[in-house]
Amino acid sequence: MHSDRPFHISDLRECALLLDFDGTIVDIAPTPDSVEVPPSLRRALARLIERTGGAVALVSGRSVADLDRFFAPMRLPIVGVHGAELRLLDGAGMEKRDPATLEPRLRRALGTLEGAGVGVEDKGSSVALHYRLVPERAGLIRAAVNEICAQTWDPPIEILPGKAVIEIKHAGFSKATGVRELMTHAPFRGRRPIFIGDDITDETVFAILPELGGIGFSVGREIAGLNGHFDAPADVRAWLERLAPADESVAP
Repeated sequence: MHSDRPFHISDLRECALLLDFDGTIVDIAPTPDSVEVPPSLRRALARLIERTGGAVALVSGRSVADLDRFFAPMRLPIVGVHGAELRLLDGAGMEKRDPATLEPRLRRALGTLEGAGVGVEDKGSSVALHYRLVPERAGLIRAAVNEICAQTWDPPIEILPGKAVIEIKHAGFSKATGVRELMTHAPFRGRRPIFIGDDITDETVFAILPELGGIGFSVGREIAGLNGHFDAPADVRAWLERLAPADESVAP
């Protein structure tokens, strides 16, 4: 971790740990399905859940169901699909915060962009176009998405650019709206959020951290106003392991 300010967690039970997934705690892979979750990360998260009293959550553009596949049988609290889904600690079902799916005509139009290395992931309330395999096509894909989305859609939509992905979703929901709501529920309520993220979509959460008394760290790049940054997901994973070492006699 690189930081201009000293940072120490004296009591994990005073904090809530909020983590982006892709590019933050796991390495970016050629395709979304080929991402690997190291066993050491699973173990570290399990220890952190225990030592925070359950105040560990994923904050991702992925769906709750998708993230559950990677962490099964573990069930984490999750803000999914950029705030359109929320699942709390008890795991008693996922709640939709955006009950409407994107207009079928829009989903069909975006679906026509699939192929030649471009993958289309239809999440219902959003559609993500992944082009990790053909980064040279980024400009063409953005232009095609902009042309489709320039039409009038009801309800209004927005385009979220990311690392080798463009996501089209309903306006009005974001990771920030999801985090705000998450922090009103136990065991997160009243705690100091620590959020780690890497992509443009994570900047909405960074922006609200001051109102929550929170702490923010970026991954792979420095962002002004944050408490520090990590060079890569491997560094984040190492830090998480130090926060909750298997040997409790080791100080974080």
